[in-house]
Amino acid sequence: MNSITARRRHPLARVAVVALALGLLGGGYALAAPNGSTADAAIASGKADDVAQGKSLFVAHCASCHGMNAEGTSKAPTLVGVGAAAVDFQVSSGRMPASEAGPQAPRKPRAEWVTDDAVRDLAAYVQSLGGGPTVPSAEQVDAAKGDPAKGGELFRANCIQCHNFVGAGGALTYGKYAPPLNPATPTQIYEAMVTGPQAMPVFNDSTITPEQKRDMIAYITHVRSQVDPGGSGLGRIGPVTEGLVGWIVGLSLLILASIWITAKKRRAQA
Repeated sequence: MNSITARRRHPLARVAVVALALGLLGGGYALAAPNGSTADAAIASGKADDVAQGKSLFVAHCASCHGMNAEGTSKAPTLVGVGAAAVDFQVSSGRMPASEAGPQAPRKPRAEWVTDDAVRDLAAYVQSLGGGPTVPSAEQVDAAKGDPAKGGELFRANCIQCHNFVGAGGALTYGKYAPPLNPATPTQIYEAMVTGPQAMPVFNDSTITPEQKRDMIAYITHVRSQVDPGGSGLGRIGPVTEGLVGWIVGLSLLILASIWITAKKRRAQA
């Protein structure tokens, strides 16, 4: 007993006990916790083969900018942790792969190799690297299940500063801009809210719930079919365009009226 007591009082005894406890805790967690890569890949695609195929596509088309392991380079940021939703948004909209460097990647037609299967595979691979937001389900983006009135209130409170009242887009600073939302699919709209591409802030589920996101999608898709009862919508950009057209047209009519009145008076005097 004396020898055991002496060992317990040894200066390294506490260190040994803490190390043993941490080892047991870490080992237990490793055995109990699911494999993160497999779980994330399953969420993104449902098939482990998609991850392998996605890695091949990534090495062939994306690694030159983002690095062989998506760790990021001086040309492009890391993709670890961005999630499948970010990949699906950027690649499905043609923004990636980027054709040239600039303040913002514009929407453009897809490259020939970018099929729906290729997008899914790439998303599965990036999801397997570190998790992140996943691609929303069909129910989450179903505009028919949303409330356009509530969505309009949310859109006006959070989005019109950049995207305009009807999603027509607008200019920002340093060459950036808020793109028009008319070409965006419901899935891409949802993905943009949860990933915050370009200069857009992230609206996570604690800021705007999934149900509210669906309401906003319902509003955005609803205003696309609205008519302009006042006449031409002038691109639906807003009062600046309307005021400019009103000024130019109104001033031109005043000038023409003045010329006509003056010419008529001269003919009467002659």
